[in-house]
Amino acid sequence: MNKLIVSHIWKRFSIGTVEKQSFIRKKIYQFSGTEPKKNFWALKDISFDAEGGDIIGIIGKNGSGKSTLLRTISGIYQKDRGRVKTIGGKIIAPANLNEGLKLRLTMKDNIFQCSSLLGLTKKEIKNKFWNIVKFAELEDYINTKLYQFSNGMIARLASAIVFYSFTERGDILLIDDETDIFDEQFKEKCELKLKEMTKKGAIILWATHDLKNVEKSCNKIMWIDSGKIIQFGGKEVIKEYSKGVAIN
Repeated sequence: MNKLIVSHIWKRFSIGTVEKQSFIRKKIYQFSGTEPKKNFWALKDISFDAEGGDIIGIIGKNGSGKSTLLRTISGIYQKDRGRVKTIGGKIIAPANLNEGLKLRLTMKDNIFQCSSLLGLTKKEIKNKFWNIVKFAELEDYINTKLYQFSNGMIARLASAIVFYSFTERGDILLIDDETDIFDEQFKEKCELKLKEMTKKGAIILWATHDLKNVEKSCNKIMWIDSGKIIQFGGKEVIKEYSKGVAIN
């Protein structure tokens, strides 16, 4: 069975502090090409386990560390401390569902290019091509370039490519998305596809603000704030998070 083990992850960023300096010091930094830095810990001692079949919803306010966590687990960001270990499947991380799509390419070319980057062979892509197109509900736009698409159309296409790249694998999929752009019917299609993936052993980490769908689709929920796990468990996490949001 697939397993993901995240142990004591810390991630630090250095941010400039020149705006807090005096006018003279600002000029010195400007001419010298240097700038004072301070450390900002975006992730602080994050630990959790996940196994095949888990859909983990990661919730928290903007800037809480959700996206940074996914990017650090995937290796897009290098961690400062800690360890990420996988048993079985490999980590697949379209950092955002829309990333990787090229606006100047046609939908057809994007499907082949992105699916290839996600690990499918040319033969596999050909076999899944029409499933991707139909899932995205874009049958009339195969040879249309993406700059002519609406944001919703692009998001549906990206979702379809990702889902059909992983449904037959037991990999670990990291999704950092906003589902508000989808209508209810398409959200339901996505939920069904996620469940189909987990039945085949996939692990899904899903960072989102959509509490309704998290409660509906996820068997585990992680609440992050200021780079720390506040609570990790079942549906009760949403209730506690909602209380905290209401208080603040």
